[in-house]
Parts: sequence; C-alpha cells; structure tokens
Amino acid sequence: MTTNKSDLLVITTTHDDEAKSRALAAAVVRARLAACAQVYRIQSVYWWDGEVQDAAEWRIDFKTRAELADTLADFVNEHHDYDTPEVVAVPVVAGSTAYLDWVRTETAAR
Repeated sequence: MTTNKSDLLVITTTHDDEAKSRALAAAVVRARLAACAQVYRIQSVYWWDGEVQDAAEWRIDFKTRAELADTLADFVNEHHDYDTPEVVAVPVVAGSTAYLDWVRTETAAR
C-alpha cells in the first residue's frame, strides 16, 4: 500500500437504467478517461421535484487521473439522460502501488 498525492480520483455518477449505465461506463473507458468503471445497483433516497424520491439506480465509479476530471465530467453530462446528473469526485489517498500505476498508465494513453 502506498500513499497517493491525490493525483487520482474516483468519480461517481448514477443512472436509472442498468444497460445505459454499462454503456456509459464502457464509453468512458473506451475514451481512456478512466482506467476502469464499476457498475452496481443501489437504492437512492433524494429530494427532487418538491418531494422525497426513493428509486433504484446504478452507480458508476470511474478510476481516473485528477487532470481528467473536468473532461470526464463533461463527457458524463453530454451522454447522460438526467437533467442534473451526479458527478462527484473523491481523491484516492492510498492504494496498492501496482494498481495506482495501472490507472495512471491506462489513462495516459489518451
């Protein structure tokens, strides 16, 4: 395990459709904006349209370099069906050296 100097991020979005989530994940990885993406089902409770919503969604976590954050966010916003898609970034503060190097290498190819 090595400490990271926050040059890597996990950027998260959600979608209400599993197939569209997987397609978005693949498109981002294909564009080399993320080294990988994980898609999994979640249950979200949130305020929207004047009331509390409770809905199944699919969360996508993208592993990427911090310098690609704005480009990745623009890509997600352009290819997303939501009026206001979630796009949040969390710094990677530690991880295995080999894995963190892999993320850097796979996203540097763009």
